[in-house]
Amino acid sequence: QVQLVESGGGLVQAGGSLRLSCAASGIIINIYTMGWYRQAPGKQRELVAVMTGGGSANYADSVKGRFTISRDNAKNTVYLQMNSLKPEDTAVYYCNARLRGYTFWGQGTQVTVSS
Repeated sequence: QVQLVESGGGLVQAGGSLRLSCAASGIIINIYTMGWYRQAPGKQRELVAVMTGGGSANYADSVKGRFTISRDNAKNTVYLQMNSLKPEDTAVYYCNARLRGYTFWGQGTQVTVSS
C-alpha cells in the first residue's frame, strides 16, 4: 500500500521560511517522479516543483529562486524548502508520486502566509 505523508506546514509571516516533508512508503522515491502541488481556495491545483527519478528539478515560475525540492533516498522522503514566502503562497500543499500510469497523492498540509 502506497502512502505519502506530508508534514511541516503552518502559519508564517511574509518573508519567512518553511520546509515541507513528504515521507513515502510502498514506493521507492528515486524511481518515481516526485512533485509538490498546491491548491488555494477557489483555485485549481497547480504544480509547484517536480523532481524526476534522475534528479532533475523544475519549478513553477512563481516560485523559482525561492523554493527548492530535494530528496533523501535513505529516508525515502522528499522535501520542499520554501523561502521568502509571500501571502500568495498560501494554499494546501500536496505531495505527488507518479510513474508511468500510476499516480499517488498525499493528504495535504496547510501553509498560511500572513502579510
